[in-house]
Amino acid sequence: MSEINNAYLLKELQEQFSDAIISAEEPYGMLTIVLRKEQIVPCVQYLKDHAQLKMQFLTDLCGVHFPDQVGNELGVVYHFHSFINNLRVRIKCFMPAENPQIDSISGIFGAANWQERETFDFYGIEFLGHPNLKRILNVDEMDYFPMRKEYPLEDQTRTDKDDTYFGR
Repeated sequence: MSEINNAYLLKELQEQFSDAIISAEEPYGMLTIVLRKEQIVPCVQYLKDHAQLKMQFLTDLCGVHFPDQVGNELGVVYHFHSFINNLRVRIKCFMPAENPQIDSISGIFGAANWQERETFDFYGIEFLGHPNLKRILNVDEMDYFPMRKEYPLEDQTRTDKDDTYFGR
């Protein structure tokens, strides 16, 4: 059996999902895969069930918004960990802001349930097949998604501060 490391993990994923992998890199030693969103459920199930990889812990799931990345403005970032192999992987899936939908992995990892609800609540990404996709932290009446980069960071009408103190 080969050593279980990033190279082995990437080789296994490329053999199974070669058409779905858009890119792969290793920033700071963590294998990071950009995957076509249609393959997220089969890929996650494969990682969890693989006899050697055993990626059986969902560390994190969160949304991201890159408004300048036309056609792929919104994304979901998944972090998985294999305790047995002490190996981690990051998977990113991107989608257009006009149709922010991706399949839910809550049927594979129960912990994804609340994390997907939080991502929906703050970014408006719909997780298809989620058992209870509704706001979890914000009020139901909100008609916007506060973590999207659609608003200026500061109130442009403020006159009570001097930007020279902030290096501007």
